[in-house]
Amino acid sequence: MRPTVPPDYPDDPIPEPMHRGRGALSNESSRYDGEKRIRTTDGWEVGTPADAADDDELPPLRTTLTRDATRTILARNASPDIPFDRSINPYRGCEHGCIYCFARPTHAYLGLSPGLDFETRILFKPDAAALLTAELASPKYRPDVIAMGTNTDPYQPVERELKITRQILRVLSDFNNPVGIVTKNHMVTRDIDILGDMAKRSLAEVFVSVTTLDKDLARTMEPRASAPHRRLEAIRALAAAGVPVGVMTSPMIPGLNDHEMEAILEAASDAGATRAGFIVLRLPLEIKALFEEWLRQHRPDRAERVLSLIRQIRGGALYQAEFGKRMRGEGPIADLLASRFAVAVKRLGLNRQRYRLDTARFRVPDAARTALVDARRDARQLKLF
Repeated sequence: MRPTVPPDYPDDPIPEPMHRGRGALSNESSRYDGEKRIRTTDGWEVGTPADAADDDELPPLRTTLTRDATRTILARNASPDIPFDRSINPYRGCEHGCIYCFARPTHAYLGLSPGLDFETRILFKPDAAALLTAELASPKYRPDVIAMGTNTDPYQPVERELKITRQILRVLSDFNNPVGIVTKNHMVTRDIDILGDMAKRSLAEVFVSVTTLDKDLARTMEPRASAPHRRLEAIRALAAAGVPVGVMTSPMIPGLNDHEMEAILEAASDAGATRAGFIVLRLPLEIKALFEEWLRQHRPDRAERVLSLIRQIRGGALYQAEFGKRMRGEGPIADLLASRFAVAVKRLGLNRQRYRLDTARFRVPDAARTALVDARRDARQLKLF
């Protein structure tokens, strides 16, 4: 016998329940999946769809970790609007859960959702330090600044236990290879002992991303990143330790946080930042729908205005992928943001000098050189069998 379904009960997908401490509101299938996952009901629930969703809020959505078996650790790029050609990402996915994160679509390559999967199903690289040692010791390697935090944050919460980023920094310090870090987590101060020592050799620079000073906005937009005041504390601690530190006021979202640009720059300057940068909101691929969904849920009163302003800096669309436009946008509103940033930076004395991280100090430690020779010898011997 079929259950009796109330006549006003919708015969369509039901929304993902709200998950406390998570940024995305849904978990749509990967764009590469042949089938689409949806939440629905079989009609046995009592009451309204909202009641059913409320029942689903427990238990909390937890993070799961999976070993990443990658055999290379340095990612290369040739993008003309990115000031580095190599980077390291110890983790794939990011537990910070920032709703605007432009790295979310990369989870689709793994067959996972750029939504909740991105912030709850994290891949970690336990062999990162060993792989990096091998790559830096190779005769083919040419030293240059290695960027960290340009895709996913190297200091996301799971780093507290796994310490993969710290292991990587030890390798870079041993090889005297310079590193530039971007993070929005106070945890970076844990590694001040390594970063401070590297800074004395002109080998380290850190940018702390501060998107807003509004703790309520930060809590929903970046649910597991450090609170704004903690990021400013990190800037202060890094500066006190002699580590060159800057602030990234990114992303600037017209109609949502762009009015805070000058206040963020002032607060960071007061804390000891000497450099600054900014990027406007980027919404490639699945992020457009995820961000709009979040915006209508958490800021419904200004959703239409924010989306309209974004389209005005993106040529009528929600995103432009062209080099040169994707970071800054175009049009009067984008030009005004850039002008405001330039005026504030000049007034505060930021960006007066550019730190030249030193690649001339690079050397392969004796232990790494010996290990490389031994590995090659072992490989030759294995070929005999």
